[in-house]
Amino acid sequence: MKGKEKFSKLNFSADLPLYITRFQWDMAKYPIKQSLRNIADIISKQVGQIDADLKVKSSAYNSLKGNLQNLEKKQTGSLLTRNLADIVKREHFILDSEYLTTLLVIVPKALVQDWNGHYEKLTDMIVPRSTQCITQDQDFALYTVTLFKKVVDEFKLHAREKKFVVREFTYNEEELAAGKNEITKLVTDKKKQFGPLVRWLKVNFSECFCAWIHVKALRVFVESVLRYGLPVNFQAILIHPHKKSTKRLRDVLNQLYGHLDGSAASSGGSNADTVDIPGLGFGQSEYYPYVYYKLNIDMVESKM
Repeated sequence: MKGKEKFSKLNFSADLPLYITRFQWDMAKYPIKQSLRNIADIISKQVGQIDADLKVKSSAYNSLKGNLQNLEKKQTGSLLTRNLADIVKREHFILDSEYLTTLLVIVPKALVQDWNGHYEKLTDMIVPRSTQCITQDQDFALYTVTLFKKVVDEFKLHAREKKFVVREFTYNEEELAAGKNEITKLVTDKKKQFGPLVRWLKVNFSECFCAWIHVKALRVFVESVLRYGLPVNFQAILIHPHKKSTKRLRDVLNQLYGHLDGSAASSGGSNADTVDIPGLGFGQSEYYPYVYYKLNIDMVESKM
């Protein structure tokens, strides 16, 4: 293939048109002494393997990305759902007590006054003046309350009746540190996988694009033989007209090659009624007296 090294990693905007205009059949990958079926099988297996590898790699990366996004949402969401590890501190809790415990309660902002006036009366054995507002967001405030362990279930019941939400939370420094380390690890793993994945995609995009153009070349050859028979006496060319001159180009081509197929020439290849022609696989609106295939290389890079 001419310029093979230059096009080993095709660029979306520049190299695709250049590769097509300088295209030559890759004898090393697809020996022309092989049968058409064998060549098609070689291309199919090559692209199929790339597709299988892509599914594995993208699944692993997307799983990692999804886990990280879920953890990040817990860091920034509502106080009802977000991770509290970065908010609470050791001094907010009564720890290592045989009888006492500290609960975290989510109070709607509209009920803050109600909480301050009634939390001590929700049940017996609540430590007076033990509540403390740790933080608040747009809708809720996070409070602590200290009480005897034996009345925790009763407190939760009465708190729920008052629309106060007790968060299930146990202060454990080792577990909190492990949670923070997990986010750091996921961020690091994502960065490690991103670079190699992008490089793999660039290389294998090139492979797939080159294979696709070879398939187009095969289709032109096969369709030409089916239409015009043997021995082979035709030439494949690439034309890139300006949009304004497309209709004129069609007219010129129909004048030159209309004699090859009268039915196609009379319709001009633009009949609005799409009639399938047996064996050709496309409608009358795409049928011309010459073999025609469109190459669309107007691709947009997606962000990951």
